[in-house]
Amino acid sequence: MSHPLRQARAIVLFSLMMLAGQASVAVALPTGPLCKSYSGLPSGFPASDARMLAIPAGSFLMGSDHDYPEERPVQKVSVAAFQIDSHEVTNAEFAAFVAATGYVTTAELPLPADKYPGLPDEYRVPGSMVFVMPRGVLEQFIASEWWRFTPGANWRQPSGPDSNILGRDNEPVTQVSWQDAKAYATWRGHDLPSEAEWEWAARGGGNVPSAATQPKAPDANVWEGAFPYFDTAEDGYHGTAPVGCFQPNAYGLHDMLGNVWEWTLDVYQPRHDAPSNPLPTPGLPEQRVIKGGSWLCSTTFCGRYRPSARQPGETDLGSNHIGFRTVKRVQP
Repeated sequence: MSHPLRQARAIVLFSLMMLAGQASVAVALPTGPLCKSYSGLPSGFPASDARMLAIPAGSFLMGSDHDYPEERPVQKVSVAAFQIDSHEVTNAEFAAFVAATGYVTTAELPLPADKYPGLPDEYRVPGSMVFVMPRGVLEQFIASEWWRFTPGANWRQPSGPDSNILGRDNEPVTQVSWQDAKAYATWRGHDLPSEAEWEWAARGGGNVPSAATQPKAPDANVWEGAFPYFDTAEDGYHGTAPVGCFQPNAYGLHDMLGNVWEWTLDVYQPRHDAPSNPLPTPGLPEQRVIKGGSWLCSTTFCGRYRPSARQPGETDLGSNHIGFRTVKRVQP
């Protein structure tokens, strides 16, 4: 029987699946092909600007008053110029970081007793959250059966000990916590994007209404078919796709929607007009905003692969549909 904390974690990550406006802008695209022919390492890596694109300063209407409650209210936001990775951080890039620094991810470490008092030892083992397709009809509405804490799951083994990333260097790294993503960004001399920076970049410089920003295959790697029973993979992929296999947005950015959710800097709040410095909730881990939807988003069950969509992610927990990209802010 699942421990209540693990059940709670499963329910939190279940919400990620309940997901799961671009102006015409001239951009200088990074050179070299992406998708299946891409090695996963940008030319010149780990130079600080390898495969980054410049995003101009601007103002836009952030959020949506027509979709989920957490996207409200729409607010005018101004963003300074910055650079952002043209694609999600890949397995190859993250492996280079680990090789250079010896970094150990949170999923590869046991849960500390002082942070999780009362949690049985069997639930402190290294591991992470993995989506498992339901085996029967009764599992359709049991979130804890879809999302399972899997001992041994980590960025090298994203679906558990029997999986690996061999031949997947060009796919986005997953099973990384917010702390892991921040550590990688710091190593690169970068940072994680704020929610406003991420949404401005995803919109491609426009304020297109939410309904017009909902991608349909093959414009993004999403779940096709009867979720969660089967994925027809009409877009060519079940699970993560190599970065850059779908059309970029108006800024030249790939996979801002679909493929994997992406970590941002911001502490999660249930509305845009909530206090900017929320007090932590006793007994619950810190949550940060994730954006963009993932390969688990479906048109019939999710609908959160839109620029304005947002969900909470536990900062010390990864899953096999959360990744990230980094930014480099322009110095004044």
